[in-house]
Amino acid sequence: MRDLDGRTYAGATVALPSLALPALEVCVAMAIASGSRGLEAAVVLSSIDEAPSLAAAWEFAGTGVPVHVGDVRGAIEKTQFT
Repeated sequence: MRDLDGRTYAGATVALPSLALPALEVCVAMAIASGSRGLEAAVVLSSIDEAPSLAAAWEFAGTGVPVHVGDVRGAIEKTQFT
């Protein structure tokens, strides 16, 4: 994910019994903790065929942020918008 200041955040899904966060939500949390004011774009790579939840990115950055979704090899399959 890249914020409006050009900083890049990388994250991985957290799957613990007491904490479960998708990678995009991890990145949003890091951006907020870093004082970011918004998002420019995000990329989500996953072996899971379901669409990522954009709720946290939308709540933080509003509408219109492109989220590119692809497979684990980096091939982008579609683009969604917050």
